[in-house]
Amino acid sequence: MSGIPAVRGASARAVAMAGIVTGAALVLAGAAGTVLAAVMARTIVTPPRERADDTVVFDVDLAAATITLAATADSVLYGDYSFFFSAGTGHARLGGVITSGHGAVTRRILAVDYGDLKAAKKGRLSGWLYLSPQDLGWPFENVMIHTGAGPAPAWLIPAAEPSDQWVIQVHGRAVTRTEALRAVPVFRDAGYTSLLISYRNDGEAPTSGDGRYALGDTEWQDVDSAIEYAVSRGARGITLMGWSMGGAIVLQTATRTRHRHLLRGIVLDSPVIDWADVVAFQGVALRLPSVVAATAMQVMGRRWGGLITGQAIPIDFRRLDFVARADELQLPLLLLHSDDDGFVPVTGSRALAARRPDIVTFVPFDVARHTKLWNLDRERWNGAIGTWLAELPARQPDGKPDSSSV
Repeated sequence: MSGIPAVRGASARAVAMAGIVTGAALVLAGAAGTVLAAVMARTIVTPPRERADDTVVFDVDLAAATITLAATADSVLYGDYSFFFSAGTGHARLGGVITSGHGAVTRRILAVDYGDLKAAKKGRLSGWLYLSPQDLGWPFENVMIHTGAGPAPAWLIPAAEPSDQWVIQVHGRAVTRTEALRAVPVFRDAGYTSLLISYRNDGEAPTSGDGRYALGDTEWQDVDSAIEYAVSRGARGITLMGWSMGGAIVLQTATRTRHRHLLRGIVLDSPVIDWADVVAFQGVALRLPSVVAATAMQVMGRRWGGLITGQAIPIDFRRLDFVARADELQLPLLLLHSDDDGFVPVTGSRALAARRPDIVTFVPFDVARHTKLWNLDRERWNGAIGTWLAELPARQPDGKPDSSSV
């Protein structure tokens, strides 16, 4: 009997120790989650300086004009693509899939623009295909657009015949205006002059004071400057097109510009409609607890978060949520998005289309991945945009809709 109190005392100490250990574990887990959220937030708003090669090269047969790559979600896609290899020192254009299976895919080599493809060990696929307006074969101008951040380079590709209808192309995060060259032919066929712009912190335009992305919350001002430039060159009707994060920038422009009367419509490819949706999706893809993504949003959206991310001002994520703000949109809008995007979930596009069927035309793809819809099915992509443009109501020189064409 005399041992019972001792046992009880030992049990109490064990319970207390277990509580201390559990509490410490929770504190450590919380601290780890906070660190992960901080890293995630800083990564999202910081422009990357280089893109990593992520696709292994198994074999290159220049005589047969074939290349065999490790099978990935992107490398097995049908269509034509760019292939940057050897840390960006080389570039080739790859054609259709010849064979696929057993963890490998063999594709046709269309051209090697520069670099030693035979020596390549790794590379990365891109939907760009065209590297310069020269690849399109039409006259173009290198122009400068004066923005609040400084002069930003742009490409101006005139319509085949004089036209006062323009499209301003806005590229996505971590890429450049080269991304949008694929869209020039369909707009040119429809009689549009194309202006492919750069914007602050994209590696071509000047940097902002903090050198950080605002995910559309400030970049739209550079698109506004591009609208003013287009008007100075004779534009009287302007369509905006945004790719990925460029979609978020375009939506901000459409609702905040002083030149709304000049805008005819919006085209979005794989767009960010709601950043909260995207950040949560990326958290899941990285196998992070949901609280990490939510905390990352708080870091980017609070003034104190700038001490962590380097942002000069916090991001207003409510203003960037166009599912919630759907009623504020007034322009005809064409949405193109793939269900298997992999970077920007299609849920935002589907939700916006469901909320505004009166103005939104939604064209879904099944297996086109992120911003590779044109590459996978060029005919369908061009057809969707061409048809939509043909149905847009015309605008008079004063920017008002022409009621006779509605």
